[in-house]
Amino acid sequence: MQALHQISTPHHTITVYETSELYGERGRFRVLQFSNEAVQGAMDLDEPDRIVFEYPRALIHLMEMNRPSFEDVFVIGHGIGTLARHYADKRVRVAELDEAVVEVSRSWFGYAQDNVTVGDGRVLLQGERDHSFDYIVVDAFTHLGTPRQLVSREFFELTRRKLDPRGAVLLNLMAKHEQDPHIRAVHTTLREVYPYTKSFLLPSEGMTELQNIILMGGNAPLVYQGRQMAGFREIELAAGYVLRDDWAQQ
Repeated sequence: MQALHQISTPHHTITVYETSELYGERGRFRVLQFSNEAVQGAMDLDEPDRIVFEYPRALIHLMEMNRPSFEDVFVIGHGIGTLARHYADKRVRVAELDEAVVEVSRSWFGYAQDNVTVGDGRVLLQGERDHSFDYIVVDAFTHLGTPRQLVSREFFELTRRKLDPRGAVLLNLMAKHEQDPHIRAVHTTLREVYPYTKSFLLPSEGMTELQNIILMGGNAPLVYQGRQMAGFREIELAAGYVLRDDWAQQ
């Protein structure tokens, strides 16, 4: 591993490095990592347009399968800009809390679009017109995981107002195990707001490794093709508690 760049901000310690092996795959990879050693994005230097990780490939399939002609997307969490780069021909608006993440994506990963706004994703989404998006994608992490304000009932109610009636919200999450109580709570909260939901897991090789979970909620039945889910499989999550904004619980 060769470290190329590191910067500390109030939100993260951001590291960029290159490696010849990434999760068992050999090649030349440039990686964005945050302070908790969680990889936030990776580029194949020999094939820069290739989407390296499974979860954005699964998100892309779900988006294209459920609404092939979609045009408007709001993304919370930028990383290296994988989704926005892939959908350069669509209207994608990105919210990123940390300005340094945007600068790193441009300087080290060649992100060239002018569609990222620095600020709190929930606040920025609040300022958008109602019923204006086909999809809202939440892909935001801190050292504690996905911020509570992006998985609460009040947040999901906000997403439903901002989505077109046929739109859907997608969340990329990390779990300690398949029935992680927090993930069950997020899913239960999502079901409080959306009549249709689906949950997908990317199995990990080791029992102690964090597992990647995708949740999707919409107003219409949700469909997918298993062979196109990049290794994710649908799971049933047990009921959990409902997450509310901190102020709503006081």
